[in-house]
Amino acid sequence: MRAPGWAPPLLAVQFLTRVPVPLLSRLTKAQADDGLARAMAWLPLVGTLIGAGTAAVFVSASTIWPPIVAALLALAVEALLTGAFHEDAVADFCDAFGGTARGEMALRIMHDSRIGSYGTLGLGLAVGLRLAAIVALPADIAVAAIVGAATFGRLWAVLLATILPPPLDAGGISARLGRGVPWLRTAAALALSIPGVLPLLLLQPAALAIGVGAGLLFLWWLTRFLRGRIGGSTGDCLGFAAYMGQLAVLLAAGTA
Repeated sequence: MRAPGWAPPLLAVQFLTRVPVPLLSRLTKAQADDGLARAMAWLPLVGTLIGAGTAAVFVSASTIWPPIVAALLALAVEALLTGAFHEDAVADFCDAFGGTARGEMALRIMHDSRIGSYGTLGLGLAVGLRLAAIVALPADIAVAAIVGAATFGRLWAVLLATILPPPLDAGGISARLGRGVPWLRTAAALALSIPGVLPLLLLQPAALAIGVGAGLLFLWWLTRFLRGRIGGSTGDCLGFAAYMGQLAVLLAAGTA
């Protein structure tokens, strides 16, 4: 059963954040599953809103504390807002693929709620690198870079889901998202990412171009890697792609 038109954007908010959306309780399971698949188009715009919140905390806190303290506070508030959604995915991805696991074994490791040494190290390095990249941002483009990176990261998750559907035996959120994202829905995601990346494009087009280029190379590698290891992408893989997409833009902006 098709979900009503208001459901996909609200499901995108529920999917990426802990913001309560009581209206969604009206949906049947079939409508919720359909709406969640269609919500993929809205992920970049919700990423823009999340990035705006992170940037607002960073800028406000920077008026009181040094940049490193402000960045830590911004990331802490974001983690509360999102439930550390993508950070959890980074840890699961690193645990699953830090070793030589393939196929069903790798999927089983990703589904395990426990975190191992690969996940601990990978998550620590990813968060530390993002923290350092935010601190290194030039003050005049900091807001645009944080918002643009948050938008870009969620768009990269949509692109990965479009290029590489989940493996047939994948469960969890992958099963609810369906067998891949239609290109028309991906085009909508691209359009909805424009508000988030436009300020950075206007302020520092070279930085955005470098970030997009690096992100495309990473996406090409990740697609080949996942196809060889598990035959598709999962929710944790999409979350990992989103986090790496954010880092690509932040690191590029830091060179401005």
